[in-house]
Amino acid sequence: MSTPDESNFERLNGADLYFEVTGPQDTPGAEPPIVFLHGGPGYNSYSFRELFGDRLQGRRVVYLDQRGSGRSGPLQDTEQGGETLDLDTLVADVEALREHLGAERIVPLGHGFGALVALEYARRHPTRTARVIVVNPWVHFPELALTLLREAAALRGVPLDDPAQAVRARTPEGQYPAVGEARVEAAFALLNARDLLNALQFRDRASRMRLEFIDAEGQLSGGGEVQEALVNQGLWEFEYPPFLQELRRPLFVIAGVHDRTSYPEQVEWLADLGGADVTVLDAGHYPWLDDEDAFAEALEEALTR
Repeated sequence: MSTPDESNFERLNGADLYFEVTGPQDTPGAEPPIVFLHGGPGYNSYSFRELFGDRLQGRRVVYLDQRGSGRSGPLQDTEQGGETLDLDTLVADVEALREHLGAERIVPLGHGFGALVALEYARRHPTRTARVIVVNPWVHFPELALTLLREAAALRGVPLDDPAQAVRARTPEGQYPAVGEARVEAAFALLNARDLLNALQFRDRASRMRLEFIDAEGQLSGGGEVQEALVNQGLWEFEYPPFLQELRRPLFVIAGVHDRTSYPEQVEWLADLGGADVTVLDAGHYPWLDDEDAFAEALEEALTR
């Protein structure tokens, strides 16, 4: 039995969260709903639903705009406030959403930064997680920062100058050296963030233009306060790989070979430490843009294997 699509704006875990629920009703014995966790951080779930939602019509799917992102309320209106945003809070939001939906278990489907939320949810709530699926994940942020710097230097035609050693040398004993942040600042000094990420994440210009068109259609902008809050909490120094060994649920990775922000370095962490089943597609950061059929096949495999 199907139910009309539902748009919701609920106060959950001290935040105003927007989410849409599509597909069959959640009845006893039904497959756990997929909860899509977008990246950014600070992006939204609109484009994924618009571009790929038709391929998931037979499944129950929850499209969440995470705290402070998309159509959800601003960070300053949350009980926690904008300056306290961290991974713990984002995971707690997902659990509050699961409880609100009355779902016994969910399948977190995380993209880019959203993969981090999906993985941590599965680690903390294994009995509430059927399996976890991530697409072009980001899990080691100092390494990601180095990738950005290396690629920016190559695009500008200048030698790589990694500030890591200098940062460590001037950091007082007992303090954590902000290597990731220094690398990102150096990368964006060479090439602005938008141009650099466009160069690294898209297989071709047509895919980038298609996403930009959908984003313009959705009229959802912003996300800067989410990024700033997470960076203030040390996002660029965060290394998640040690926690991958604690995962107790089946883990599947779908990666785009043209997404140099994730493949191969970030993906290798999940394969080596998380025992992930990895599928690599001829695609970029948003594989449903480049080869919808191949992505649909890989996702169905991850959902049913």
